Amino acid sequence: MRRIPVPARPAWRRLAEDVGFVTHSLLGGPYWWEEHCYVFDGTSLERHVDTATVAITAMCRTLVERAVADDEILTSLRIPEAWWERIATSWRRADPDLLARLDLVYDGCGDARMLEINADTPGMTFEAGVFQWMWLEDLLAAGHLPPGSDQHNRIHTALVEGFRRLRAGEGPLHFVASSRNVEDRVAADYLRDCAQQAGCTTEFVAIESLGVDADDRLTDLQDRVITTLVKVYRWALLIREPFASALGAPGAPRVIEPCWKLILSSKGVMAWLWRMFPGHPNLLPTWFADDPAADPGADYVTKPLRSVKGANVQVVARHLPHGGAASDGPYGDEPRIVQAYSPLPTFRDEHGGVHHAQLGAWTVAGRPAGIGVVESDEPIITQDTSRFVPHAIVP
Repeated sequence: MRRIPVPARPAWRRLAEDVGFVTHSLLGGPYWWEEHCYVFDGTSLERHVDTATVAITAMCRTLVERAVADDEILTSLRIPEAWWERIATSWRRADPDLLARLDLVYDGCGDARMLEINADTPGMTFEAGVFQWMWLEDLLAAGHLPPGSDQHNRIHTALVEGFRRLRAGEGPLHFVASSRNVEDRVAADYLRDCAQQAGCTTEFVAIESLGVDADDRLTDLQDRVITTLVKVYRWALLIREPFASALGAPGAPRVIEPCWKLILSSKGVMAWLWRMFPGHPNLLPTWFADDPAADPGADYVTKPLRSVKGANVQVVARHLPHGGAASDGPYGDEPRIVQAYSPLPTFRDEHGGVHHAQLGAWTVAGRPAGIGVVESDEPIITQDTSRFVPHAIVP
């Protein structure tokens, strides 16, 4: 695993906007970064990252199987009791899932270890599945990468195949996101495009425009009953909406991601995985912060159960300046997990700058589909100031 400088495409911003990637720059700074790329050996990615992805996915499904019959797990994950039976029903009837992303510590050799799982509304899918592939093709055509260079990436193809398997049923697939969140709308538009390529009939409806009819069925702006809901909106927020009862009524739509993903949407999952599979090489030692048995060592990380984008994460590590780092956010009062600190691989650029890199490994329908790299100048990753950097497998 190396970080190397490469020429940026002169018109990449215009290209990004032409294909709908309007979030290429955020908070006044770059989000997509192509003045460098990460270079891997393809064999090591298959051997270490794909193998870890398969193992972690299997462990997560084992956890869900146990959780739907274990009140202790559901309580510890802070899932409202009113939803326990709906989650169990969703799991037992094998409601299909589509997409997830594992955030991993990986330096190009040895075991990849999971920091957390994003199994409900995994972000960064368009840039990973499409825009970094376009980057690869453009740099190959321009001679900036060696002939035969490739990418560990079949995310787009896998998503189209996934929607092709899901398209059976009556009515269109309704794609739902908040009208107030540009990132979510980009993600919803991309997933909708994948579904259309798979031959599905689709509609978009803002989460704020969903309605409920007299029979407690979810409806769109044309008062059509929604039979399949593809959401880019977290379950933890969805169950608080006024229409949430319609998601558990007899005429409830099929939802993607399914209701059982509520279990995997809590960072408490990491504590349960470590309890169920102690010492597994693809996991980091993790406990609930109030667990008397917690023993993460002198260097550790604490995370709120429901935080997103690295909010309210605290790193305590002796080798870091000031002994650690912390991020702000709205989740400061949430219960926490404590996780053994595993330093992210660091890379110096040609100007002496230090960059911390985290690997995202996507699954589609539970199978490995590709990777992306997010980097930051700080040891806390997946914040609004992080950068997505493309990767290549170079012969």
